Amino acid sequence: IELVNKLSDGKVAYVYMPNTGGAGYNNFNRYFYAQVNKQGLVLDERYNEGGYIANYIVDVLGRKMLSGAKERDGRPVYDPEGAIFGPKAMIINQSAGSGGDAMPWYFRKAHLGTLVGTRTWGGLVGIGGYPTLIDGGSVTAPRYGIFGLHNHWVVEGHGITPDVEVQQYPKAVAEGHDAQLERAVAIVMQQLKEHPVVYPKVPPYPNYHKHDGLGKN
Repeated sequence: IELVNKLSDGKVAYVYMPNTGGAGYNNFNRYFYAQVNKQGLVLDERYNEGGYIANYIVDVLGRKMLSGAKERDGRPVYDPEGAIFGPKAMIINQSAGSGGDAMPWYFRKAHLGTLVGTRTWGGLVGIGGYPTLIDGGSVTAPRYGIFGLHNHWVVEGHGITPDVEVQQYPKAVAEGHDAQLERAVAIVMQQLKEHPVVYPKVPPYPNYHKHDGLGKN
């Protein structure tokens, strides 16, 4: 968050999701809603170990400005309030899979922004509901697959390819650089420059007590 603030002059939010289960949703809710004053967003899902299908995340990121409101004092607010209306990027890599494959897939399908990084690992197959073995161990097997809307399997065995491919080289990482993050922020900042977030101004207040022509107000 500190690095993204520095790179974006405080304009871009950063949220990391380690999975699409409990910890991932907790992270998203904790850090996204704390930064809705930002103009853009970088959502980092590298090494995402999966979990549930993240349609909730896609729904929140896709929120559009619908109206403004102004109290007698204070700044105006814009609904829905729990939203970032500017450009977005998602960072992906080869170690994100399952729910970590589905989230960038849905992100792209919903036209939410730019995918940056490397292709996800393509393990979008569901498991679950298997009983514990008598010795305390466990075993899993593929239980359900997820297909697209055109009668074909989309993600399994292939993964999601980024819009902008950026490799992480060990030398640069050792020197303290995160090329994927830096590129994602640069893309969002360029898009903000080209398409800044425009907030409608508060219109003049209506006068419901206009002159009635008889000398009375």
